[in-house]
Amino acid sequence: MARWSRTGDIILVPTMGALHEGHRELMKTGKALAKKEGTLIVSIYVNPTQFNDKEDLKSYPKTFKKDYELCREEGVDLIFYPSDSEMYSGRESVSVTEKKLTQHLCGATRQGHFDGVCTVVTKLFNIIKPTTAVFGKKDYQQLAIIKQLVSDLNFSIEIIGAKTVREQDGLAISSRNRFLSTEERKQCPAIHEALVAMALSTEKQCPELIALGKSIIESKAPLSGIDYLKIVDRQTMEPIQTIDRPALAAVAIILSNTRLIDNIEIDSL
Repeated sequence: MARWSRTGDIILVPTMGALHEGHRELMKTGKALAKKEGTLIVSIYVNPTQFNDKEDLKSYPKTFKKDYELCREEGVDLIFYPSDSEMYSGRESVSVTEKKLTQHLCGATRQGHFDGVCTVVTKLFNIIKPTTAVFGKKDYQQLAIIKQLVSDLNFSIEIIGAKTVREQDGLAISSRNRFLSTEERKQCPAIHEALVAMALSTEKQCPELIALGKSIIESKAPLSGIDYLKIVDRQTMEPIQTIDRPALAAVAIILSNTRLIDNIEIDSL
């Protein structure tokens, strides 16, 4: 990477592979930012330190040949595809921890997950040295944490949040969707339906909005279990009681062994 010929801006799209249409959208955003003189880099690395469950890590799909073709189709200039031994020596004693934005949502139920994310993203930033990095809004908490990391650690990197790409029925596209059974997949549109209902409601009290969303998911997706459904401040990720500021309705549900997350922005107007 140090010897890579750099011209113009360096745009990074960090991924864990198993690329799909959501990643394609990130690449399109990155390509537009890079323009003709810039360089678009996609990193593909399944980072072991952000997995709480070893079985989840073991089963995470690895589809590099297909990933390569998708990157080629989107005009990616370079794929950064390191091995575990290149990213981690096994003798590390330093990691990167965020202490506030990780207290709720996925951070509360996946202990250590965001430590792994912050550490590997810091390593990617130091190795690749991008001018801009593109992250999806589907993991809104991760996006907020990366923005905080860049600010707190004085990285000269612009962080861009790209919109969530969805299937026709509203389900957010994810590499984990392939693990859903046919019946589970049929029930998944209820997730987005619940979030939309919460966002469109004239109700401003969050407990009532949360109850509305839960009722839709529980009635239309009975095979699912709700890990969390919360409304938080979009900047601090802390739960709020009233829609009196830019808010985020965020949900995580579990279907068998598959965990899906989604969210929707709610404005206070």
